[in-house]
Amino acid sequence: QVQLQESGPGLVKPSQTLSLTCTASGGAITSSDYAWHWIRQPPGKGLEWIGVIGYDGSPYYSPSLKRRTSISRDTSKNQFSLQLMSVTPEDTAVYYCARSEIDYVYWGQGTQVTVSS
Repeated sequence: QVQLQESGPGLVKPSQTLSLTCTASGGAITSSDYAWHWIRQPPGKGLEWIGVIGYDGSPYYSPSLKRRTSISRDTSKNQFSLQLMSVTPEDTAVYYCARSEIDYVYWGQGTQVTVSS
């Protein structure tokens, strides 16, 4: 059974770093069958893809967020993580982790992150 669970602080102050972790079960993050994504949805807006980390640990980022984003992984815990630096209130959103494979995408339930002083 595939499960993805996001965790991290729900409130971050402006200019600080947003840090989230996704714990995955039902498939190894080192498997070449999968890619591991971070996506967000600001209030009242559509989904925005943030970035992905592949089975070999190589990350790729949205051009619009690339300067502030880092995605990494811990293979011993089957986890991957997101860091978004220098946040502003515009980074307030529900953040999702997801696993993509050839014909399906599994999503975590999402976690609300609010940027506010």
